[in-house]
Formats: sequence, C-alpha cells, structure tokens
Amino acid sequence: MRWIFVFLLAVAPSVAFSQYPTKSVRMIVPFAPGGASDFVGRILQPRMSELLGQQVVVENRAGASGNIGMEAAAKSPPDGYTIYLGNVGTVALNPGVFPKLAVVPTRDFIAVSQVVDVPGVLVVHPDLQAKTVKDIVAIAKAHPGKLNYASPGAGSQNRLETEVFRKLENLDMVHVPYKGGAGPAIAGLVGGETHMMFVTASSAMNHVKSGRLRLIAVTSAKRLAAFPDAPTMAEAGYPQLTSGSWQGIFVPAGTPKPVVDKLYSVVIDTMKTPEVVQRLANGGVDVVTSAPGEFAKFVEKETERWVRAAREAGATAE
Repeated sequence: MRWIFVFLLAVAPSVAFSQYPTKSVRMIVPFAPGGASDFVGRILQPRMSELLGQQVVVENRAGASGNIGMEAAAKSPPDGYTIYLGNVGTVALNPGVFPKLAVVPTRDFIAVSQVVDVPGVLVVHPDLQAKTVKDIVAIAKAHPGKLNYASPGAGSQNRLETEVFRKLENLDMVHVPYKGGAGPAIAGLVGGETHMMFVTASSAMNHVKSGRLRLIAVTSAKRLAAFPDAPTMAEAGYPQLTSGSWQGIFVPAGTPKPVVDKLYSVVIDTMKTPEVVQRLANGGVDVVTSAPGEFAKFVEKETERWVRAAREAGATAE
C-alpha cells in the first residue's frame, strides 16, 4: 500500500504542500537518551519547532545499533511529518556490518542536510593505568584477553574504531556491547564495568571534566579546543583512526520536493541560530551544513569508506 501513497503524493499538485506543516512533526532519534544523537536532537528541536510553526517531537527509538529507529523512519509515510536524525553509524556503517539490513539508506531516504560533526575521543576508566595510546597497547599486550572495551552495539562506529585499533596492534581484547546508544555504554565505563572505549566527545565531555573518565586522545583531524593537551590519534601514530561522527536530517524516499525544500530552509536557519551554535559548541559539537545534493554525495562516499573498513576489520553483527 505504501507505493500507492507515494504515487499519490508524487502526482499531487505542489500547492497541496504549501501549508506544510499543519500538525506536529516527529524527529526519530535511533538511540536512547544520553548519547550524542539525543543531545543534538534536543538542541535542534525547540528552534525547528519555532521555525516550522508546529511542534517537533523527539522520539527515541533505540535498539539494534540504531537499526530499529532507522527502519521505523524509512517505512513512515513520505509526507514530511517524520524526519530522521541519522548519523555515520546508522546510515554509512551499518550497511557494511549487518548483511540482512532491511533498509538501504541511500535508496530509502532523501538526504536533507548534514547538521553537525561530532569529534570522537578515546577514554578510559581512571583505574586503568594508562595515560597514552601506547600505554593501552602495552597493557593489552601484557594481559591478553583481560582488557575490555565498551561500545553502543556490535555494529557501531565506536566498536569498529576499536576493531581497527585492535587489529593494527594485534591486541586480544574483549568487546562488551551495550544496547541503546552511547549513554548506557558510557555509564558502564564510568561505573567500572569496562576499561575503555571510543565515543563522541559530547557523550564523554562532562565525565572527563569531572575526573570520572580519563581522555587519552581524539579522533578528529585537529585537537579539541576544550582539551588542547589531548593529542589526535594521528599524532599518537594512528592516522587510520581519524574520523568524525557526523549527523544529518533525512526524510523517507518519496517525500515531495516542496516539503524537502521547506525542511532544508528550516534546518539551515536553525543551524545559524546563535543559541543553537553555542549550546552545541559547549558540548564539543561543530555545526556543518550542506545542500541536499551535496549531502547525498557525501553520504555515498562515507558509506563506501565505512563498508570497506567494516569488511577489512571483519566487524560483523554478533
């Protein structure tokens, strides 16, 4: 029946969407509260609601490394009343990790705009006697199978980054996956359940500042202004681990162009709002926007990159 709905929308006059939106719009965040996606979504939500003239409701649909929320968004009516806050993990990495993924992001979504790039960090529990990346390597090699690492799930970017690191140094470490996004994984690390993890800076920043976690290095191409003493992974000798956790707005394939154009305009104005920019910056998040066509090409390249990395690392869903 969905194809009939898509067809009717395609042939309907553009004027039918001139009053869009006439009701609330839901923003599906495919992770639990507490992670980077939820952090970004809830900062965007008030300003987007104001600009759209209708309430934007954040809906957390966590599980299966973000696949549950992504599938729910992809299968929603393409009418502009469901938008999806996708990220590099769900959109570009999961296709290489999950062989039976029900969604093909580059086919089932229209890319509206990138909104942010979230630098990543490598953090450890303070009890681990490591202050550098080389310290971690030395501890892991001295105690094979004893060092464990957290991730938000088997197919997450955080897990893949650690797998690349582990294979580069031929380390025997234990993977401890959590469900529901970075929030639960970070909580486990802070609580001493695990020893280390790669995670977004926004998810770890407060814990690093409070001393509950120790920052070892950052995965961005340059050092973070908030932690200028922390080296990049490239500076630590691992240029292969230079990456960012970008996020963007998507809508289901078949969404009418007037609706996409309206959402793009709202997103751009939202990301220019000083309060939004400042709140994101305070959490270590950089604003990055792009036009739909440009963003679509970027997503394709990122998908090629991470699918290849997943296969080379042998990181498949457990």
